[in-house]
Amino acid sequence: MKKLLNLFFLGIVFVAHSSFAQVVAEVKADLDTKKWRYEVQAIGEGSEGTYLVKVWTYSKKANIAIEQAKKNAIHGVIFQGLIGVGRVANQPPLATDPGIEVSKADYFNDFFRDNGPYMKYVLVSGDGSVASGDVMRVGKEYKVGVVVSIRKDLLKSDLVKAGIIRSLSSGF
Repeated sequence: MKKLLNLFFLGIVFVAHSSFAQVVAEVKADLDTKKWRYEVQAIGEGSEGTYLVKVWTYSKKANIAIEQAKKNAIHGVIFQGLIGVGRVANQPPLATDPGIEVSKADYFNDFFRDNGPYMKYVLVSGDGSVASGDVMRVGKEYKVGVVVSIRKDLLKSDLVKAGIIRSLSSGF
């Protein structure tokens, strides 16, 4: 009986340690994401009101980079704009004020929290798997390319309603 209790206790410690390690890895990935190191390209048009983009995200763990790519894609659409590839045109950023990210930091900290409101606007395309050529080792980290669909019309509408960006009809 004592041996069984010891094994049970060790099992609980192992599970707790594994869960803790995953949480620590996700927190580190969030801190890396806050540095906003990514590349984003418009690769096509999805259904009406959406962008189809490829996001290259840098992270120490390839599996975490996939989740962080969603945040990076939305961040790119709002603040950077998109570089067109092939016949796809460049797209300007939704936010035209370069200081908006800092002046509305409280809004964006909440917006980009894990499973935050940004998730409403992004979907991983296909089955969520990453092509073998889209995972590269760069020094001590990975560069992972993920294709996502962004609901840009809904994102823009919600940012206007929240007073983050101005609509075209509000004048210059």
